[in-house]
Amino acid sequence: MADAATFDHIIVGAGTAGCLLANRLSADPARRVLLLEAGGRDDYLWIHIPVGYLYCIGNPRTDWLYQTEPDAGLNGRRLRYPRGKVLGGCSSINGMIYMRGQARDYDGWAAHTGEPAWSWAQCLPDFVAHEDHWRLDAHDDPTLATLHGHRRSGSTGEWRVERQRLRWDILDAFARAAQQAGIPATDDFNRGNNEGVGYFEVNQRAGWRWNAAKAFLHPVRRRPNLTVWTDAQVTRLVFEGGPGAPLRCCGVDVVVRGQRVVVQAAREVTLAAGAIGSPAILQRSGIGPAAWLQPLGIPVVADLPGVGANLQDHLQIRAVYRVRGTTTLNTLANSPWGKLRIGLQYLLTRSGPMSMAPSQLGAFTRSDAQQRWPNLEYHVQPLSLDAFGEPLHRFDAFTASVCNLNPSSRGTVRIRSPRWEDAPAIAPNYLSTEDDRRVAAASLRLTRRIVAQPALAPYQPDEYKPGPQYQTDDELARLAGDIATTIFHPVGTTAMGPDGDPMAVTDPQLRVRDARGGRIAGLRVVDAGIMPTITSGNTNSPTLMIAEKAARWILTQT
Repeated sequence: MADAATFDHIIVGAGTAGCLLANRLSADPARRVLLLEAGGRDDYLWIHIPVGYLYCIGNPRTDWLYQTEPDAGLNGRRLRYPRGKVLGGCSSINGMIYMRGQARDYDGWAAHTGEPAWSWAQCLPDFVAHEDHWRLDAHDDPTLATLHGHRRSGSTGEWRVERQRLRWDILDAFARAAQQAGIPATDDFNRGNNEGVGYFEVNQRAGWRWNAAKAFLHPVRRRPNLTVWTDAQVTRLVFEGGPGAPLRCCGVDVVVRGQRVVVQAAREVTLAAGAIGSPAILQRSGIGPAAWLQPLGIPVVADLPGVGANLQDHLQIRAVYRVRGTTTLNTLANSPWGKLRIGLQYLLTRSGPMSMAPSQLGAFTRSDAQQRWPNLEYHVQPLSLDAFGEPLHRFDAFTASVCNLNPSSRGTVRIRSPRWEDAPAIAPNYLSTEDDRRVAAASLRLTRRIVAQPALAPYQPDEYKPGPQYQTDDELARLAGDIATTIFHPVGTTAMGPDGDPMAVTDPQLRVRDARGGRIAGLRVVDAGIMPTITSGNTNSPTLMIAEKAARWILTQT
């Protein structure tokens, strides 16, 4: 193996977290930063047109093409499990929804870890630090400063948040129906309690997708102390010391365009490869459950049972309703003239269906009156299809997808072999607890209650899926397994926790633990995998917040 240069910091993964980390760390000209991305550049047109996620998910140019293991909770089905394989990572192929979650998510992290920095009050400034919110475009409203920042001398953060550039009559009717069912209207899901119904805000700029590469990486690519390698796959981490001596991560073994090299890190290696990629790299490097690694012939560096455990995800249950008396995307996109209209609208105004996020209308509410906080999220779309990637139905319809925000089911990510070319086994174990099955049945009943409200009556909604013949809790839970799919929010596989927590992979400052209760020097994880519990909403922007906070720790601790 040839030796490459030494850098101060090596960041593995140029996704959501990695792009922000590269920006913040390289702002210090004394630090030499190497950013590694296994995928290619984000110069594919469909990355940047919002509806282009249809052409990026399932495309080997931009997606790892993972699948889950057959899942008993899904009645034996496998699911497609997209993960971004390109500069910007999942922010280049995701739904673009800007969502922080709920204050109680972060207060729970602070209580769990014993680290006050993870409280909502101390996380909010890390969200605001990089936010560029549309509400500040017209004027600098001081009442928004705490929630969304303010403009200082004309400058703002890098992460653009805008209103969507479309509306649909059927979605407006669903919003009114939700209000009639007791869900209040809201114009901001990001105040700390996201209860309500309204249109999602999105990470776009003037009708184009705004990914992490555009926001944080491309503006600083010419910094002389920042090096970016694409098509660079990390095979394993390199260590020095141990046994009996302190263990330190001193670099990475990486295949760059077919050439294998070892790159040294003088200060720190930071894994930002995501909740699937980071535990796989740790396991290939000998950090993980010994019972998993030893049968594969991998020498155990640190027996950490939490690496690859604690996988959590949001499972959405997709209820479809046929409607009459209105046009939805189904008939519009199935017509040659409709397609022409859609294309011209985007070409001329950067608006309309081609500017659509995958979900436009959202709602947060409770599955039953005993819930202390909203535990359900709706993604509502003016379209329907049998499964993602398949043709739209040839009748007008809308889809009301609902997910349990706080699932109790836990899964695993586990490598199959020491070879980096072999995809890991991803087993989310959806609907594996009685509580998750109960919430699934309750959420379908709530969807029916919303659709039965007067606001939707003019459209004569008819339940196409799962079908009104299914009524009992057991039937609805089983049907949820038939029709549910992931919203692509995997977290938790390298979870942080306090000293003494046997399943904690990282400490509250995201430094990787060793098997003796100490730390592996020079190694940190900064991505959604560190979440001990999943946030109550979409996970992309919380990952940026994590990276913002971690960047400060790295700069002060190394």
